[in-house]
Amino acid sequence: MPGRRTRPRTGLTREKIIDAALAYVDEHGLTALSNRKLGAALGVEGMTLYYYVPSKAALLDGMVERLLELSAGDLFAEPSGPWTDVVREFAVALRRMLLDHPAMLTVLATRPAATPAALALLERGIAVLREDGVPLADGLNVLNSVVRWTLGHTLGEVGETPHHEGTEPRPEQFAALDRDTYPHLAQAFATGEGLDSEQCFHRTLRILLAGYAAELELAKGAGS
Repeated sequence: MPGRRTRPRTGLTREKIIDAALAYVDEHGLTALSNRKLGAALGVEGMTLYYYVPSKAALLDGMVERLLELSAGDLFAEPSGPWTDVVREFAVALRRMLLDHPAMLTVLATRPAATPAALALLERGIAVLREDGVPLADGLNVLNSVVRWTLGHTLGEVGETPHHEGTEPRPEQFAALDRDTYPHLAQAFATGEGLDSEQCFHRTLRILLAGYAAELELAKGAGS
């Protein structure tokens, strides 16, 4: 039948293509990604990939889905402990994954979860909070705040904006600040005080979640 699309005999799967796309972007950057180049990396014609991912948008959606699965799949499927622990572990896993795939930072920050699998994962994340007594609006606020904090903090850690390479600051420019003009900053850069990104991330995350938890308890007490 004319126009009928038959399954290519390539041994490919949607999952393999998405994982290969992430690996390609890790090595070459997001702007270099195309079906032709990705197909060449997989040893097939670029057109073959359209059977599994019908467009560039579908490929990006699949990559967002995969990153969320890597960060939260097990945590949301089998949560243990209070909701604050689950969300904290999710944020830690998300940061770790983003540090492994820094070129995907802007994609995850600007592209909403759109695939059924990604939406199901987020639905389960909200359910974890709801099952622990967190109201729906507050649950969404918590997850959105934590994800945005994690994305912004990790972008700062990476030290450059993807696709704007060459604009990042040079650490050496802060190494010899004039102590008379900038006494506090000079001391901080000389000693490293307050400049530990890992410590800052974990501390601020604890404060953020503790603040939400405390406010929710106050609201619960006021409503009882």
